[in-house]
Amino acid sequence: MRYLVLAADYDGTIASDGHMSKATASALARLRTSGRRAILVTGRILDDLLAACPQIELFDYVVAENGAVVYTPGTREVALLGKRPPDTFIERLRRLGVPLDIGRVILATWLPHHTALLQAIQETGFELLIVFNKSAVMVLPTGVNKATGLDYALRKLGLSFHEAVGLGDAENDRLHSINEGNALHRFRGLRGFAARCGESRCDARRQHRSGQSALLKRFR
Repeated sequence: MRYLVLAADYDGTIASDGHMSKATASALARLRTSGRRAILVTGRILDDLLAACPQIELFDYVVAENGAVVYTPGTREVALLGKRPPDTFIERLRRLGVPLDIGRVILATWLPHHTALLQAIQETGFELLIVFNKSAVMVLPTGVNKATGLDYALRKLGLSFHEAVGLGDAENDRLHSINEGNALHRFRGLRGFAARCGESRCDARRQHRSGQSALLKRFR
């Protein structure tokens, strides 16, 4: 089957130390020239991503904030697929001493502050989702994740998961990719693969080379 769209994670997959290499950018440009589509799927807060990735227009859509925000580089349109947790919840986290990055929808912090997040959810009664991504911890509306954001972007392109390849390296990418090590399907009909070394000692450069190589090989 000919795959028509690449859905790629950013940090540790197509970007190393927060930046995309010229070689990877060139590979994405060739992919787009071939008539295929590219979707960036990341847990990053949108504004942080736009500041870090000047090549953002290589993508048809950007699924940011772990699926809660979809950005169209061509038109700069932003679609919010959920609501940010209420101000009362944010204020409770601050009183608990939780350091926060606040996106358009997502709240982000780091381990070990997940215990304070759970405490705040229990105290306030808000229905919220906690997502782990390596040392990062994110709070989202329930029912929102990378898979739902990717589904939205694919439908906007008139494509399906069956026509997509997923490329990711972390826990929150398993919703839209397959871990090559155990070939475990994590989401419906999406055909995917994870560009990951599979060992904790792998460094970011090695992961980056793996991601770039896999991308080029798959879409040759």
